[in-house]
Amino acid sequence: MDNLFRLADHEDFFARRCVWVNGPVIVGGGPSGLATAACLRDQGVPFVVLERAECIASLWQKRTYDRLKLHLPKQFCQLPKMPFPEDFPEYPTRRQFIKYLESYARRFEISPNFNECVQSARYDETSGLWRIRTVQARGSSHSEIEYICRWLVVATGENAERVVPEIDGLAEFKGEVVHACDYKSGQKFAGKRVLVVGSGNSGMELSLDLCNHNAEPSLVVRSSVHVLPREVLGKSTFELAVLLMKWLPLWLVDKILLILAWLVLGDIGKYGLKRPSMGPMELKNEKGKTPVLDVGALEKIRSGEIKVVPGIKRFSLGHVVELVNGDQLDVDSVILATGYKSNVPSWLQESEFFSKNGYPKPQFPNGWKGNAGLYAVGFTRRGLSGASSDAMRIAQDIGKVWKLETRQKQRTTACHRRCISQF
Repeated sequence: MDNLFRLADHEDFFARRCVWVNGPVIVGGGPSGLATAACLRDQGVPFVVLERAECIASLWQKRTYDRLKLHLPKQFCQLPKMPFPEDFPEYPTRRQFIKYLESYARRFEISPNFNECVQSARYDETSGLWRIRTVQARGSSHSEIEYICRWLVVATGENAERVVPEIDGLAEFKGEVVHACDYKSGQKFAGKRVLVVGSGNSGMELSLDLCNHNAEPSLVVRSSVHVLPREVLGKSTFELAVLLMKWLPLWLVDKILLILAWLVLGDIGKYGLKRPSMGPMELKNEKGKTPVLDVGALEKIRSGEIKVVPGIKRFSLGHVVELVNGDQLDVDSVILATGYKSNVPSWLQESEFFSKNGYPKPQFPNGWKGNAGLYAVGFTRRGLSGASSDAMRIAQDIGKVWKLETRQKQRTTACHRRCISQF
């Protein structure tokens, strides 16, 4: 009896430490991971979702500002097999999008393993299986778990970790320095001189929010940037671009977009916003750099409420910022709207499919499938529509193998039963 109890304890130990997963393991519980899980559910394939935070879509729930809305119309942002509610506006708010994702997870019965941070994932050549090591936090205790599976889906996305640039003297700056992921509202900056570093969509929108809360923002525009109107004659600029690209070459679509932008926004160059030589859609396709869709910041720039300044040379003397043109600014706070990056190289032990920057090496639309059961979703630099497209391809690819092997097992079991009954 003692031996039996010892054997049971032994088995419990290994069950707790090592988990066999029948289907794929999905790393990441954001929109990309949820979309893949829903498509796998539709294919009848079991899965496990690992999420390091305590909630789904932690970027949206914890690292976005209050006034954020989807920059694209909702039909380009919905996940597979479930559209947005009809009563949602054309550009859903942050809170509405989170509500949509929570409803999505409930509908497709997606229950991620929360507070589980992946430490490493490697392909075992001997067994032909993936081994994923995690640390699971529960209160003050931590436990290590190893998942073993045939398929690994990397769904941690393009925005896993904040990017903090190295700027001379920034560490000695006496004012407050925050990354955009920690910014919630301009209310706490009322009456303060704020330097916003980064002129993408986040930098522009944070500057607008600061203005609306009576702060004095200066926007650092270090390089050229495309600014387009969010809508033209009531029609989404992005939707118009997608429609034009079905019929016209990319260079001509870019020409049309720039003409429309000039007609709606005027000459933005005189405000310190120089356009790149490459067109907005070509730049997006080639470099992954998204054009800024104006939601009101340009009007504040015209009025002087948002001051556009060139790049930073150094921080000095406590609150002083020296710019590359020799000018100096006194600022109280600095907000780094400097974006995010992939964290894949920190945990995935693989170099054939993923490059050192954490993105798949094959270009879109071929960056969703690697070798040995490795997949990637949400790395297309094409937003939620790109992630949805990847998710459907991945589920179909795994689903084919799953259904084929399931049918073979069923036939083998049926034949075995007949043989037994005949005997």
